[in-house]
Amino acid sequence: MMETLRPELSAGGLTTGWPYSTEIAQRDTLIRQSHERSLQFGLSSRDRPDFSAVPQATLHEALEVNRFLYQHAAPVMETLYEQIANTHSMVLLTAKNGMILHSLGDSDFLAKASEVALRPGVEWSERSMGTNAIGTALTEEQPVVVHGRDHYLYANQSLTCSCTPIFDPHGKVVGALDVTGDERGYHSHTLALVRMSAQMVENQMFANLFADAVRIQFHSRPEFLGTLVEGIAVFSPDGRFLSANRSAQFQLGLSFNCLQAHTFSTLFGQSMSQFMDRLRSAVGKPLLLRLNSGVSVWCQTPYKAAKGWYGLGQHDAGADEPDGGAGLKLRAATAAAPTSLKATAKQGLSSLHFLDTGDAQVAAVVRKLQMVLDRDIPIMILGETGTGKDILAQAIHNDSRRAAKPFVSVNCASIPETLIESELFGYEEGAFTGARRKGSTGRILQANGGTLFLDEIGDMPTQLQARLLRVLQERRVNPLGSSKEYEVDVTIVCATHRNLKNLIAAGSFREDLYYRLNGIVVRLPALRDRTDFDTVVGKVLSSLCDGPAPAISDAVLALFRRYHWPGNFRQLHNVLRTAVALAGRRGPIGQDHLPDDFLDEMAAVAASPQPAALAPAPAAHEGLSAPLPGRPMGSADREPFSPQADPSATPAAGAPQAQPSVAPPQLQSLAANQRMQDLALQAMADALRRCGGNVSAAAKLLGVSRNTLYRKKDLLPPDCWI
Repeated sequence: MMETLRPELSAGGLTTGWPYSTEIAQRDTLIRQSHERSLQFGLSSRDRPDFSAVPQATLHEALEVNRFLYQHAAPVMETLYEQIANTHSMVLLTAKNGMILHSLGDSDFLAKASEVALRPGVEWSERSMGTNAIGTALTEEQPVVVHGRDHYLYANQSLTCSCTPIFDPHGKVVGALDVTGDERGYHSHTLALVRMSAQMVENQMFANLFADAVRIQFHSRPEFLGTLVEGIAVFSPDGRFLSANRSAQFQLGLSFNCLQAHTFSTLFGQSMSQFMDRLRSAVGKPLLLRLNSGVSVWCQTPYKAAKGWYGLGQHDAGADEPDGGAGLKLRAATAAAPTSLKATAKQGLSSLHFLDTGDAQVAAVVRKLQMVLDRDIPIMILGETGTGKDILAQAIHNDSRRAAKPFVSVNCASIPETLIESELFGYEEGAFTGARRKGSTGRILQANGGTLFLDEIGDMPTQLQARLLRVLQERRVNPLGSSKEYEVDVTIVCATHRNLKNLIAAGSFREDLYYRLNGIVVRLPALRDRTDFDTVVGKVLSSLCDGPAPAISDAVLALFRRYHWPGNFRQLHNVLRTAVALAGRRGPIGQDHLPDDFLDEMAAVAASPQPAALAPAPAAHEGLSAPLPGRPMGSADREPFSPQADPSATPAAGAPQAQPSVAPPQLQSLAANQRMQDLALQAMADALRRCGGNVSAAAKLLGVSRNTLYRKKDLLPPDCWI
């Protein structure tokens, strides 16, 4: 039997405690209309929530369909959750039909969440759950707060929910971001946090999808350029409108559909070629444009390296591709392959997002760097030798406005101490014995207008650190033997594998220089700690072959997963290069194609009773299990959950013996420790099942960080994440 609207919804004020205003009146109307729809769906306010989740296979299919959304939203959800942690709340990501795809939450809120079916695989549309923030925000395509008795179902009235839809770069709703908590913990600022987070997701999707387009970033106030509130509109090189984010639509006063009838000239009152001429002469400074409404806005356009549209006389590899998306994916696959570092830079890892091949730690690094690009913030990259720090620095440069200017790399550890000063600062003719006849322009001046990458900055001689600090402070360089100073404009990116704080304590690194260089610090994970290890191996292998790459046997891939890779990508590249040469076209790469020194080291590692002089990786098991002999804690991240699924795993007692060709015999001595690793993984899986797939709650139950569980995601049974 159809119900009537509840009295509190017909009296004007939805819930006591809400100040009544025009804004609240509009909200009253929105909620009332949602309740009417709930009645029309045949729901009763006394219905219990629908606890039925879609089958596991359907959820996995939904995650695959929404991969683009999930990849960009997951890191933002982590940041949002950090801001609301310990507030009896949870963060939810849904598909456009309201199905929950991913959740993060406080353990003390899990019991209540389970009572109302707030878990992945459950659909929270209005048709299923009546009036609720997720379903109503998706229906109305606008942010909404549904608090307490605003919910249609009585069972949900203990909740307060703030939700906003997420729009794709084409202006279509693709999902929603929601924060749900106990109604007694309502905070008026929660919706603002959710909206800002959704805008961040949208802008990142926008930048990735239209990486090769002419991107106009604008706002009426120049200080808001580069922030979440800036308008972003993208055009083809000939000025055809492609897309615009919500802030741009608001500033232009036109909907997405209306904008599709416009061009750059009709919106900004000048042709694209005229704008490009102005942009070239502006030398990276914001330009003033006048909208067709008469409003003036400040704008900036990121430089694009190797893009013909910018008028630099270089061919744009993607300009003639009929399928821009496919071309972009092809370039991304090529660019992400970590070959020898110097060669890879020449191949053009042209964008930060090309480096994101599925590892959560790398994705977080890319996200942070994209947010500080062109903000005159020094960047410090930490990581072990061979993790690709110089590749990342090149990508930072290529994504910046300075991409058309020089990128100059200096390895402070490889230049003799007696020469590094002249290499950096240059010298005049006759400055010292052996000086070139016409002197030399130093690396700093060579990088003028562009980016100076100081690799292994921790190895810079102490006496030069003061000179470098002066250059950074005054932006002036004085070459050796010269009385003249030269102005220099460079962005500084530095990298090191050393602990600079320890060097400062030892007196070998200046503290004032350290704080001048570390505007933002990011850390690249070691190869052994990357969850996209198999993807990386495949891409390196493809980069070594002109034609189809040979397959890798399961036994070899299992050996690779077990190895600690002290040389990281550089070592992996060398091992695979030898293997490709030995395997030729005869079939898959087997153990007999691997270098002898590599196999000898694997045998020594297996025979060693203690870890082989390697410190534990930063991402460790945090007390869940002991490390395997000869391997740092964290290197088990890529081992399969079940030993039977790993051809090289040593069988437990009573199990059939492994085939001799599967792995070196020495690895069978690791059986006991392998079982300890399996027990640790089993404990993680059990904790996730007990917590309904909630990562934060499971991490607290185990006493580990959320990242520890995320690193094990590929090793755990899929059902424990639901």
